[in-house]
Amino acid sequence: MTAKNVLFILSDEHARGITGCYGNNAVKTPNIDALAAAGTTFENAYCNNPICVPSRASLATGRHTHEIGFWDNAQPYDGSVRGWAHALSEAGHRVASIGKLHYRDADAPVGFTEQILPMHVVEGKGDLHGLLRSPPRIRPSMKNLSAELGPGDSDYSRYDSAITDAACRWIAERARKPDEKPWAAFVSLACPHFPLVAPKRFFDLYDPAKLPWPKGRDGNGALAHPVLAAFRKYQNYDDYFTGEEHVRLAVASYYALVSFLDHNIGRILESLSGSGLTEDTLVIYTSDHGDNLGARGFWGKSLLFEESVGVPMIMAGPGVPRGRRVATPVSLVDVAPTIMDAACEEVHSSEATDLPGRSLLSIAGDPDDPDRTVLAEYHAVGSITGCFMIRFDRWKYIHFVDYPPLLYDLKADPEEMCDLAEDSEYAGVRSRAEARLRAIVDPEKVSARAFADQQRIIERNGGIERILSRGEFPHTPVPYADPSFN
Repeated sequence: MTAKNVLFILSDEHARGITGCYGNNAVKTPNIDALAAAGTTFENAYCNNPICVPSRASLATGRHTHEIGFWDNAQPYDGSVRGWAHALSEAGHRVASIGKLHYRDADAPVGFTEQILPMHVVEGKGDLHGLLRSPPRIRPSMKNLSAELGPGDSDYSRYDSAITDAACRWIAERARKPDEKPWAAFVSLACPHFPLVAPKRFFDLYDPAKLPWPKGRDGNGALAHPVLAAFRKYQNYDDYFTGEEHVRLAVASYYALVSFLDHNIGRILESLSGSGLTEDTLVIYTSDHGDNLGARGFWGKSLLFEESVGVPMIMAGPGVPRGRRVATPVSLVDVAPTIMDAACEEVHSSEATDLPGRSLLSIAGDPDDPDRTVLAEYHAVGSITGCFMIRFDRWKYIHFVDYPPLLYDLKADPEEMCDLAEDSEYAGVRSRAEARLRAIVDPEKVSARAFADQQRIIERNGGIERILSRGEFPHTPVPYADPSFN
């Protein structure tokens, strides 16, 4: 295979279902949809951990959270586990990051040959408040999500415009001054992550009254589950919404931010085309996780329902089937072997053999394999226990250590409104799903290890009271701003 440049575009908190090419007729995403038409769309794509820092560590390394131990937003990737950027840069490729990384800091040896406008975790420590899980604590910043809504500019939207400008300049420079070997660019945008404030031209695309109402807000039994009830108690974003208009404004703002994201992706792809590099470049678009957006009364990410754990995954470029839709389940750990595969066979053969994922280039070229198993897990803010998800064929199995599981038939019930875990008719499916999970990971041991690691970090930072006195912040500030602690 001829080596290719790689343009890897990542967004933050883009739910798979709020994209035109995934069947949403209300959202306007013409550039993402055009990319899908020109390439391959993975219909059943997932993150491996539905919160920023652990998800990005899996993306960097091609490994699951339990393999690498970056459990939460206070344990940022530091380069101690090799990733695709190390493999490419050490093989002589230019490997640039442009935008949000959410790693430890700019000095961590994460493998990039350059970092442009990087965003890293606060003080190299991140969200210490999220370590407190026994029990979790109600977070003062929860009120911010519902307070910052509607048309306007935010630090994040301005940051994304700057990232897009920098990416376009970088691509044009590669065309003017070609490298001997193919390059890789990781362009990482911050939107549609809250604050839910969108530039007016994109907000004006939507009538809040006509957008889909979040499902399950009137109760579907989800909060009867003790783990979900605890999460709702401590991640209490919904308590601060005052009525239907308020909720609809938040939904419209998110849709507008997705369209703003789409506009920036279009600008980057236009720069690639204008520089004459499209035919030599593999383009991958995905997100680090999704967003519940009010479904079942939850906002933000962190859950293992489709809205939060499902992500768009689109790939286009030389050798990629055009207009193909792949049913095989895939996840973000498949990205690392894909990038190494595209960059050069030497890198791929030496680095990717023991990774749990598989190159998307190979998956896109093969017949569908709906029985492939995908794993996600969660050990972070708001969770009172270790949470694990297995997706295979039509089934979604969610395992909670020491608590009852959930089981959904995603073919008959794509909205995950009917839990089948206690239905005797599905006992065999539940048993097979748990066996698949345990073939990959020991949930009890992993959950205990996560709690123990988090306790050590709590003690290293002066204990619970010291962390509480430090306060917490609603989201990581852009590189040129200071955190606003609550």
